[in-house]
Amino acid sequence: MEQVQSYIKSNEKQFLDELLEILRIPSVSADSAYAGDVRKTAEFVADKLKSAGADKVELHETAGHPIVYGEKLFDPALPTVLVYGHYDVQPPDPLDLWDSPPFEPVIKKTKLHPEGAIFARGACDDKGQMYMHIKAFEAMMAKDSLPCNVKFMIEGEEEVGSDNLGIFCKANADKLACDVVLLSDTSIIANDVPSITVGLRGLSYVEVELTGPNKDLHSGVYGGAVANPINTLCEMVASLKDENNHITIPGFYDDVEVVSIEDRTKMNEAPFSLETYKKDLEIEDIHGEKGYTTLERTSIRPTLDVNGMWGGYTGEGAKTVLPSKAFAKISMRLVPNQDPDKITQLFSDHFKSIAPKGVKVEVNPHHGGQPAVTPTDTAEYKAAHLAMEKTFGKAPIPQRSGGSIPIVALFEEVFGVKSVLMGFGLDSDDIHSPNEHYGVYNYFKGIETIPYFFHYYNELKKS
Repeated sequence: MEQVQSYIKSNEKQFLDELLEILRIPSVSADSAYAGDVRKTAEFVADKLKSAGADKVELHETAGHPIVYGEKLFDPALPTVLVYGHYDVQPPDPLDLWDSPPFEPVIKKTKLHPEGAIFARGACDDKGQMYMHIKAFEAMMAKDSLPCNVKFMIEGEEEVGSDNLGIFCKANADKLACDVVLLSDTSIIANDVPSITVGLRGLSYVEVELTGPNKDLHSGVYGGAVANPINTLCEMVASLKDENNHITIPGFYDDVEVVSIEDRTKMNEAPFSLETYKKDLEIEDIHGEKGYTTLERTSIRPTLDVNGMWGGYTGEGAKTVLPSKAFAKISMRLVPNQDPDKITQLFSDHFKSIAPKGVKVEVNPHHGGQPAVTPTDTAEYKAAHLAMEKTFGKAPIPQRSGGSIPIVALFEEVFGVKSVLMGFGLDSDDIHSPNEHYGVYNYFKGIETIPYFFHYYNELKKS
């Protein structure tokens, strides 16, 4: 392991330069205009896997963007680790809120990253964290120190729901067979407070469309006499929560897991400053479901949020129009026992039921995912714990995340194995937002830690 760490140290500049190179490719999976760049990124990942020492590196075509596969299998008696990551990124909009162009990475010092942070779309989610695994693999291969078999599955559609990944996994279950899935699409509490994600919320994501009159109308001639779809949409959305920020959809909470007082108490022992939280976000007060703390609201409670709303005239100047249509995108984060298909149906039935007769409603589901909980008494979790303790110098804290990674439940269903969510980003790294960034310290800390996971996992599986 000393030789592996020495190799990493001596190749830091190369590792960083390669990350900056892949960050320059705008692999936005949600926009077909970037399809060529998404493929270029897949080819970049495949090339770097080959040069790192992987065998059978392939680009598997899907109905959407390709999946990169590679492997290094040298002893069937050893455990096999399947490394998952994604090379696609969120759209960079709104561009005017970026301090530097989203696909021209720059390194700048920040309060939380005094050693510098890489500012670019995808820096943390997930190119930077995915690429750590390729470089850690390269270091282990260079020093003939790979203690486990390894397979790589890097997809290009995570940011649009991973629909084709499920098809690929089910069709290639034997090819992808493994003992554990390792991924780094999560975060730690702080650079001096390591943590391992042990729970993820599920997701139901829908788009709603309201139609009023059959065309846009003059607001002076028709205003006050015909339902305005935007006004109506606002009223309908506002009714989805009561005065305690409790979601009003009938049956929404029926299957919600009840977390014990003891577990809630332990959860709130994690380092957290409410004043710092508000200061960092420049808000005067917090907001959420009554009866729960901020840490609980973002981990063990379901949510409903409008992610976008539009309609009518939004150009420069004024246009007195009563619009024909209004739209909104709505996401619901779900907790264990909540089924995304059931929640989507409950939402659709309720939203249509509360619409006044003056408008027609369509609810179009986009994508969803099951919640997941990872046990802390397994060999894979213990290996991650020991690895982070080794490199950070202190034991990591198990923590539930507020985010969703739908494929974690898929992996357990198809492969029959648990996933280890060993991420190195920070919640403050602005993923999905303008000025996304990833600490240089965090990038190299991940590369240093991953080989120790392989080492400890092999040792624990022997015992």
